[in-house]
Amino acid sequence: MALSEQVKMSRSNGIHVAFAVVIALVAPFFIGPHHASGAILSQDSAAAGHRLAEAWCGECHAIEATPTPKATAAPDFAAIANRPSTTALSLKVFLRTNHPSMPNIVITPDQTDDLVNYILGLKRN
Repeated sequence: MALSEQVKMSRSNGIHVAFAVVIALVAPFFIGPHHASGAILSQDSAAAGHRLAEAWCGECHAIEATPTPKATAAPDFAAIANRPSTTALSLKVFLRTNHPSMPNIVITPDQTDDLVNYILGLKRN
């Protein structure tokens, strides 16, 4: 094998190794935290969703399950959670879609997940 071919193979191997290292370093940021059982940590997400709901939604919606809902046209989050049609997917779609009766909020996918986890946590069994 000629020296130039060895140098090319060495560079190619170096690039593959560098690529593998970058993937190994970046992968944990794209994999959500899990319990030892494999379940995604949704309690932290639900707590973050509660904080977001207090900051963004509390003016119009009752965000906690209360015996006396707010006297507004906006449904309370417990009522939303307990609708038969409410699923994680339906909430995600709703939160990412503009609605004439709501302010136009722009939220990240993580914030959407946090709000969904909080609202679904209000569902009665």
